[in-house]
Amino acid sequence: MIASLRGTCIDVAGSAVVIEVGGVGYAVTVTPAHALTIRHGAEVFLRTAMIVREDEQQLFGFESTDALQVFDLLRSVSGVGPKSALGVLAHMDPAQVANAVASEDDAAFRKVSGIGPKTAKLITVALSGKLVAFEQAALPAAAGAGAAHPAAVDVVTALVGLGWREDAAQSAVDAVVAGDPGAAAMGTQALLRAALGTLRPAGAGR
Repeated sequence: MIASLRGTCIDVAGSAVVIEVGGVGYAVTVTPAHALTIRHGAEVFLRTAMIVREDEQQLFGFESTDALQVFDLLRSVSGVGPKSALGVLAHMDPAQVANAVASEDDAAFRKVSGIGPKTAKLITVALSGKLVAFEQAALPAAAGAGAAHPAAVDVVTALVGLGWREDAAQSAVDAVVAGDPGAAAMGTQALLRAALGTLRPAGAGR
């Protein structure tokens, strides 16, 4: 069982990355937003889940232990496979998943490709009470604006790598942290998605 990897990224495309560890390249599937934060040639550390089936073996990678644990809990729900579980985490971070379950918001899961109404409802029922450790109350916008987000530096770096100017990238991240009541609960992927959302309409920095 491969529980984690630390090595050099030698390839990244879409949601697939290849991490070289001791001369061996491991193909790992991550969320698209997570992939955007990984740079070719950079050292990468991933928590991993190894899925073994009769016809294939797959590695799924995560930036945090929380994300890995939520991934495993999602897979424990009937009808939710590893790709669907990763799809959920591509749309929501662990705190958002936990809050959706706590509020019985199955609509949040119906937005994920491959998850229908019945499975979405089953997720909220089957995981009820199991995600309490990941729940996080949304803070008022003013509270979020007064403190630097722990993922801000990584997100700005990712945006610069995608072609935006550093000042435009920083402004986008600052705008999300100051204006989104749920910003404090966002992980790196969620903050990156939100920042990209503010940049796309005007094509800022391009």
